[in-house]
Parts: sequence; structure tokens; C-alpha cells
Amino acid sequence: MPPESPTSPAKPPSPPGSPTNAAAAPSPVSSVLRATVLFVAFLALQLVLFKSLLRFPSSRFLPAPRRSNSTWANGAVDDAEECKAGLIYVYDLPQEFNHDLVGQCERLWPWYSFCPYLTNGGLGRPAAEIPALATVVPNASLPNWYNTDQFPLEVIVHRRLLSHRCRTIDPSLATAFYVPFYAGLDVGSHLWGPNSTVADRDRAGVRLLRWLRGQPFFRKSGGWDHFITLGRITWDFRRYGGDGWGTNFVLMPGMENVTRLVIEGDRLDPLDVGVPYPTGFHPRAAGNVRSWQRHVLSLERSRLFGFAGAPRSGFRDDFRDVLLEECEDAGSAYCRAVDCRGTRCNDNGAAVMSLFLDSRFCLQPRGDSFTRRSMFDCMVAGAVPVLFWRRTAYDAYRWFLPAGPGGEEAEWSVFIDRQALRVGNVSVREVLEGYSERRVRRMRERVVEMIPRMVYGSSADGLGDGMEDALDVALSGVLKRFRRRRWSIAHEERPPGRLAAGPPRRGSSETTAPPSSNGKNGSVIGQRASRDKSTVAASAYIKTVLSESPASRSRSLQQS
Repeated sequence: MPPESPTSPAKPPSPPGSPTNAAAAPSPVSSVLRATVLFVAFLALQLVLFKSLLRFPSSRFLPAPRRSNSTWANGAVDDAEECKAGLIYVYDLPQEFNHDLVGQCERLWPWYSFCPYLTNGGLGRPAAEIPALATVVPNASLPNWYNTDQFPLEVIVHRRLLSHRCRTIDPSLATAFYVPFYAGLDVGSHLWGPNSTVADRDRAGVRLLRWLRGQPFFRKSGGWDHFITLGRITWDFRRYGGDGWGTNFVLMPGMENVTRLVIEGDRLDPLDVGVPYPTGFHPRAAGNVRSWQRHVLSLERSRLFGFAGAPRSGFRDDFRDVLLEECEDAGSAYCRAVDCRGTRCNDNGAAVMSLFLDSRFCLQPRGDSFTRRSMFDCMVAGAVPVLFWRRTAYDAYRWFLPAGPGGEEAEWSVFIDRQALRVGNVSVREVLEGYSERRVRRMRERVVEMIPRMVYGSSADGLGDGMEDALDVALSGVLKRFRRRRWSIAHEERPPGRLAAGPPRRGSSETTAPPSSNGKNGSVIGQRASRDKSTVAASAYIKTVLSESPASRSRSLQQS
């Protein structure tokens, strides 16, 4: 015990009944009261923490890949024919490339929290929790609807593939290798930051490819049997110029041959495969789809056409202004428009869905890129899309939307010359009134028939009953492409070394042009994908990589 200070006399003991002694011996009543207050405060804190956790998707919100001695990650397949096309191996990437990005959901988007949209494996909040949506969707279909954002495709596909019936944990048996890098979530967090740099936008992609090049099966093939999902448009991953928009991910060394499933691709790059934007409809089974199809076909639609969008003052001669004027000139009895300024149409989707369910046709101009999610919302609602750029649909989604020299696109869409409309030679109302009621009914039936191929089901086993959703169609095309490449390599003498299949260099005579499309590109509605009739060998696109020089620059997005 330290000695007392000579300047501080010892304190005498406190007399009985003094405040000091009273505090040292509290009464039974005050002890109970204090304990009660502390317990209530503890419960309140737990409640606050619990509600906070509900707002954020868990950083481990996806099931971890199982470890077992079985070939099948998700149990043996009863019918061997189900996986006859091939098995899929899903890489278990370091968490920085997917799970950690989900954990940072509050910082992914500058205007609003992305956390609610990443719940339920990327599907978002159930429609039943959103009063506005619940009033638009019939009760029988409500469990199949969610408030889904347009950019969570990477999360949706990853979750489905982890539970896919044809997923294998033995990479030596795989026909295809999936790389679950959430590249769209990553670059989206750097696109609008005031202090964001090119290095910030490229960092994760560089690290991912460094990791991937260290994997034995990637090194063996050079990546031609690997595929990835990109949840943003391809132009966000193709930076032109030293300090241009987006990241340079798809042009980086190592991506020369990786197939990309992207919500909007480059039509001149054969490795970009356009897949539908996610909509709010995620059916659990084929019966749910048929119920929705019957519903949208039975609706009495009061408007001839509708348009969801907003004028953009920063764009000179913006075509949306022309369409808004067309709607106004037609009158409210024929057209209705929904103003989508800000996040009005993104918050719950009810206003847009209500519009399309009440319209026979829906106007679909280009947006910031050639395609808007609105086109898929329109078709899921059973309305016929009216297009003004071929690249909006016909040239962009050939595995999903029939189009070609035979005029198949006229079965489910209307195309209007935008220049003729701009100068006043035609009007939207006049063109659409030129279609007979019988013709419009046939077009709407064709659109509704295509709905399964434009949506992403919520069940791990797919829709069942022989019905394919968008992911089934995409996987069928990917596996077919990889089998064709493998066959071509096996039957042709090729020099040894790492191979890479990259997009033709535009303007170069050294590469083979892409095979001509039959328009349907293997997507026959209502049936399983037909065999590709192209006679061009897949190895025509394979080249030996001599160096890891950056890929050649492509033409600007604005050229069409």
C-alpha cells in the first residue's frame, strides 16, 4: 500500500448513516428497480440491433460450397438426362470478390441503400411487404413477385448455380467453370465517387484475374470453358481512353476467351451474350408462370399504348421528349405516361407495372444505353414492345428473343422508324391503330408465350415441367458453345500452348468474322434450344496467346 502524502491528512471513517455508507448498502427496493431498468435497456438494445441486421444482407448470405466425396454438390441426379449437356463447377473465390461486396451494400450506390435489393439472394424484398406492389399483383401471384433492382444479376445467378442440380465439386468432370465475381457491384461503387480513380475501378478485376490465372483448369484451357455474369451493361467494363468511364475489366489480359453473360452486350463481340435484365417476377414453378400468363392475357386494357420514362434536359434532341409529345397528342384515352424522374420508378416498380398491365403496347426507346429494363417489364406484363432501335432487342438478345431475316420479330414487336417519327411523317397512334384487334391479340399471345425465357425463377431446381427460364436458356447456350469448342479442338491439329478465344479485332483482317446468325440462335419458344446450324468451326475463334497485351479498342458506344 503506497504511503500517504504528507500534505493530505488521513480521512476519518464515515459515521454510520452517512451517504457513503448508505450507497454501500443499497435497499432491496432500489436494487430491484435498477435491475429492471438495466434489463429493459438490454432488451431494447437487442431489438434495435436485430432490426438493423434485417436491413443488411449477411456477408455469408449464400450457402457455402459443400465439401464431400460425392461428384454431385447438391445430391445425386435422379435422371442422368438432366445433366447430359454437362456439369458446372463453381469457383469458391476469396470473399473480397463477392461476399464482402454484399456486406458493403450501404456504399455500393450513392443515391440510396442497395441493401434491401440484395436480400433474398438478390431478388429483393417480397412484393407482399410493399403495399403499392401488393395492390397491382393478384394474390395468387404475389409470392412470386419481389422488388428487384435492375443490377443484381451476379448475385441471382451465383445463388442459383450453388444449388444447381448439375453442379459438380470435381473440376475434372466439369464442362463449364463459373467465376462468381460481382464485377458490377464492385465497379458500381466507384463510378460516381468524387475521389474515385481508374486504379480504384480496376483494382478488383486485376486481383481477380491474377487469382484466376493461378488455377490449374484455367491455365489448362486459357479460359475458353469459363464464364462469368456481368450485372451492368458491357460499356461499364470497357473503358476507352486513359480516364474514361468504367473499368477495363473485359479488355484485361486473362479475359480474352471468357464468355460473359451480360444484361446488355456488345453485338460485335461474340463473347458477350446478352441476357434479360432481372424483373420483379421470380416464379417458383411452371404452374406459377402459367397462372400469371392467364392473368395478363385476361386483362381488359384501357390504353392503346403507354410510356414510362422522363425527359433528360442534359441531352440535346432527346428522343424521349418526342415520345412524351406523341403520348400527349394521342390524348389520355389512348396513352398514359409515367414520370420516372429520380428514383420514382425504381422504389417499388408498382407504377410501371400498373401502366404496362393496362396498355396493349409500350414504347421502348433507348436509355443511357440501347436497352432499358423497362422492355422486359413491358413484356412480362403482356404488352407488345414498340422499338425504335434494332439494337434495343433484335441484335442484342438472340438466345432469347427471336429475330432474323424471316421477320420473326414482327410476331412479338412493332418497329417504327425514329427519324420519320421525329420529323412528323408518322405518328405512334396512327401506326398502332393500323393493327387489327385480331393481330394485336396474336402478338400479345406471342409475347406472353415468351415470358418464361425472360424471367429468373426463384427455385434452385428451376421451373420444372419442361419449362426453361432465362438462366436455363443461358446455361444451355453456354454448355453447347463449350462442347462445340471442345469437339473442334479435339478434331483439329493445333499448336500446343495456352489458347484464348477473343472477340474479332474490329477493322482487322487477321480474325474470322462471327458466324452468321439464323436469328433465333438456338432459342425456340416452348421447346428446348435447337442445335446451332452454323458450319463455322468453333476453333475459328481460338488463337494462341503470345503475350498479354491489352485487347484492342472498340468503336464508341454512340456508333450504331
